[in-house]
Amino acid sequence: MNKIVESSGICKKFGNTQALNNISFSVDESEIFGFIGPDGAGKTTLFRIITTLLLPDEGEMKVMGLDSRKDFRELRKHIGYMPGRFSLYQDLSVEENLNFYATVFGTTVRENYDLISDIYSHIEPFKKRLAGKLSGGMKQKLALSCALIHKPSLLVLDEPTTGVDAVSRSEFWEMLRKLRTYNISIIVSTPYMDEAMRCDRVALIQNGKILTIDHPQKIRDGFSQKMFRVQATDKYRLILALRKYPGIHAAFPFGDSIHVTFERDKYDDSLLSFLKSEGIENVTIEESRAGIEDRFLELMGK
Repeated sequence: MNKIVESSGICKKFGNTQALNNISFSVDESEIFGFIGPDGAGKTTLFRIITTLLLPDEGEMKVMGLDSRKDFRELRKHIGYMPGRFSLYQDLSVEENLNFYATVFGTTVRENYDLISDIYSHIEPFKKRLAGKLSGGMKQKLALSCALIHKPSLLVLDEPTTGVDAVSRSEFWEMLRKLRTYNISIIVSTPYMDEAMRCDRVALIQNGKILTIDHPQKIRDGFSQKMFRVQATDKYRLILALRKYPGIHAAFPFGDSIHVTFERDKYDDSLLSFLKSEGIENVTIEESRAGIEDRFLELMGK
């Protein structure tokens, strides 16, 4: 299988801050490759290097077999980039933005309309509306249409669904999967674990280092302990109490519950007695399946 991206030993510093440290990975043709990590992990810096907008201090980045330093002019013709922040012209209409980006890349909307039709059809009824007046989901679809209008071989998306409602997020990912029929490879970062599970492979990144790369299911299955889900009426007091209890390995909030691991992978009635002594009532404890985020936190702890 052809490699669309091959990164070897990429490093990048900003002053005394090591943004990327020895980043090595590869992306296959037509693959959806995801990056998961907190703010400041290095995702955006890496994406800007992939898209030739930044130069690495060390290492080699090859995209479609071309060197990102020497061949940046040629590479930009074949890469579509959707940054995390909406960056289109807000005082231009939907169709004016799309026509502008098509012209920049030497093509027309008509020539590649079949590629964006599933996406653009959602916003085409509003093509006269200024981009700045669009909803979050519509801005997202316009930005993706503009990133695709020149039919790139590689699409790079930096947290494209942040702040967008759940329905629009689901629609967006259905669109991404359809793009693979055009042999478009996709690199995407996301803060949403349900989206990470839609990727073919995922890289977990923290403090500029890749912790692991694998299929999402295998990453989740790599969690090394039993996971317990603990709930009570007062969640804040519950987590404080759990972190005081001897034998607790880790306790992190997830939604309406606390995900807990124990030093010996089990608990006894003394935990319930301890929580009751701390004034915690209506406690429920049940074994639960770990998610990618649990595995991420476990790797961070190591």
